[in-house]
Amino acid sequence: MSGSTPPLAPIRPARHARFLDDGQLADLRSATLELLDEVGVHCPSRQVRALYADHGAMVDEAREVVRLPPDLVTRAMAQAPRGYVMGARDPEFDLVLDGTAFHVATDGCGIEVLDPVVGRRSSNAADVGTAARLADALPAVGFYWPMLSARDHPRTAPLHELLASYANTVKHVQTETLMGAAPARSAVEMARVIAGDDVTLRTRPPLSALVCTIAPLAQDADGMEGALVLAEAGIPVGFMSMATAGTTGPATVPGTVAAGDAEIVAALTLVQLVHPGAPVFHSLMTGMMDPHTGAYLATPWEGEIAYVVGVELAHAWGVPTLAGVFGTDARTPGWQAAAEAGVALTLSAMAGAETGSGMGLLESCMLFTPEQLVLDADLHERVRCTLAAFDTSREALALDVVKAVGPNGHFLYERHTRDEIRRRRFSPLTGRTAADGSPIEPVEVARAEAARILAEHRPEPLDDAQGRELARIVAAADREAETVQAAVGR
Repeated sequence: MSGSTPPLAPIRPARHARFLDDGQLADLRSATLELLDEVGVHCPSRQVRALYADHGAMVDEAREVVRLPPDLVTRAMAQAPRGYVMGARDPEFDLVLDGTAFHVATDGCGIEVLDPVVGRRSSNAADVGTAARLADALPAVGFYWPMLSARDHPRTAPLHELLASYANTVKHVQTETLMGAAPARSAVEMARVIAGDDVTLRTRPPLSALVCTIAPLAQDADGMEGALVLAEAGIPVGFMSMATAGTTGPATVPGTVAAGDAEIVAALTLVQLVHPGAPVFHSLMTGMMDPHTGAYLATPWEGEIAYVVGVELAHAWGVPTLAGVFGTDARTPGWQAAAEAGVALTLSAMAGAETGSGMGLLESCMLFTPEQLVLDADLHERVRCTLAAFDTSREALALDVVKAVGPNGHFLYERHTRDEIRRRRFSPLTGRTAADGSPIEPVEVARAEAARILAEHRPEPLDDAQGRELARIVAAADREAETVQAAVGR
């Protein structure tokens, strides 16, 4: 039922590379275990602390701090699956996390849109759907993060984001804003509607979730409680640290990596203690403080290597990774956005990352412009071509043609050239010219291409029953949120 959605085009590196040696990985794992054993993490949820205590962790109730003995961590992490399937609404777009392909998602969760009519404005649920429809048409986008916040539904934004996403893409959806047990239960209901039954929900879950930790060395109560609800249903759950060197992490990249990894592993450990074998993933997306302003930088010179280290750390712990790629601090499309995206994307792919996210937003994940998503998809294709297998077969070497042309000849006249040049891949965005021969900037071509896609592309729609049921679930969550708000107001 693939409809008009083109096939996926993940990056399949011909070769993988190691960036850390075994000793360095052992040093990092040892640092994480030491921090978890001697310092621990702040856990504000009484329910979650009780679960930690029930499974052998040391809990200081007065300080709300949980410490984890090394053997408890290693035993729990050994139960996590190394790979699994992230299902899609259309099975043709399922993602198999087996280490052979790197699937990249959009970025999220921006709060502003650069509207061609009114300029900058606050994002809404309709924008989430528009971005999903654009992402559905781009083969480079392996799965969809709701790119924008449904700010017109502040109490239940994550559920409205899921509703808009499922209605506008057949690809896998990964939420990065869902927090709390009640919203998580609603999300499980929605995922079950898309899957069709509980068996499919577990074997091909059409939803996964990312939960951010709180740096330094802390957890979010709603995030952890919601994660456990999702894990119980078989929905893949990952944890991300965005520790920032110089503010919420020490002013060295290795120190920030160690602290961030401890946050992630503490959460992964609990999921495996409570739900052994539940699908999980690890995501390290550290940043660095700008010493001139104190602002967060996602892609400083020295900081991007942390994304690659995060990939190798995830694998050292025996779980898949969500790598940090494409995120840029640039305010407009251009050389900075491309340079900051290309380095992390290439290195993470070479390190063997299974998934990554970050396509399409500017200003450190705050601003959405359709053309930036098209530009990032073009860069993804460049990296995909670069890392693909290099063909040295006799046919590819074209020795017979070279011999036929000989010294001082010309290949343009050869039938081989006419046939093969059509098989070569070129960017549709660069080298374009207007009718008068003047060059057209790639960003202008990307803007026009995004407008064309949004005017023409229509993904396979939800069937009527699915659409009604998803809307019912979200409406019920809206009513519940209003009731809770009214009670708090009294």
